[in-house]
Amino acid sequence: MIGSRAKARVAMALGLVAAAVWVLPYAWMTLTSLKPLSEITQDPTAPLPRAPTLDAYREVFGTIPVFRYLGVTLLMALSIGVLQIVLALPAGYALAKLRFVGRKTAFGLVVACLLVPPQVTFVSVFFMFSRVGLVNTFAALVVPFAASAFGTFLVRQALVAVPDELIEAARLDGASEPVIVYRILAPLLTPTLVGMFLVSFVFHYSDYFWPLVMTTDDTVRTLPLGVALLKEPGSGVRWHVVMAGNVILSAPVLALFAVAQRHLVRGLAGRA
Repeated sequence: MIGSRAKARVAMALGLVAAAVWVLPYAWMTLTSLKPLSEITQDPTAPLPRAPTLDAYREVFGTIPVFRYLGVTLLMALSIGVLQIVLALPAGYALAKLRFVGRKTAFGLVVACLLVPPQVTFVSVFFMFSRVGLVNTFAALVVPFAASAFGTFLVRQALVAVPDELIEAARLDGASEPVIVYRILAPLLTPTLVGMFLVSFVFHYSDYFWPLVMTTDDTVRTLPLGVALLKEPGSGVRWHVVMAGNVILSAPVLALFAVAQRHLVRGLAGRA
């Protein structure tokens, strides 16, 4: 009994330390955003602001169209996440439950695609989109990531554990393949799909490289690009403004994780 209590206390202490390490950068970023620039330059290591002010946030909203950039960014990340789930479900189902020639080869290609970063293919994709006039459009931000090898791999691995008898029973009841995939199997994979959506959302929401390549003006500019504009090269970095911009940028992601953390933990633990 004593040993189990000691282990629980050690685990709790380690968890608190890990939480503190994770929270510290966000706390420092938020506190820095509340300092005037003169205070940051005089004592950059001071943990608390002597005279808290919201001037940095006012300057962010006055410098860039935050709500427009945020709307484009949220819509882009949400669209990619939803499309990846919609396409990964039938693809993972086919690789896990259907029998066809070349299934192992197809799965091997999916795994191989996990090793190819988007930076490797961006030149060819850019030229392809420029030829059809899609550069600097919302489609250019979403379409290249609609199919996800990572998502297909996760769905396939989760479906391997689903009994084949469940699918056969659904077929005997007259259910079509789309009904089996989206109405019967999808609810069973909720933790996996939520975890997949969160990974996709965070990656594409904070992505700087691809929107920088595919956009040339403010039409579909994302918030990470807008925050980068706050640095003003050549005139010195206004750290309080940059930190305020990053607080605004990270707030939706933190809120999403707070809402979906239960499903994420279940998905990582491998429980449906």
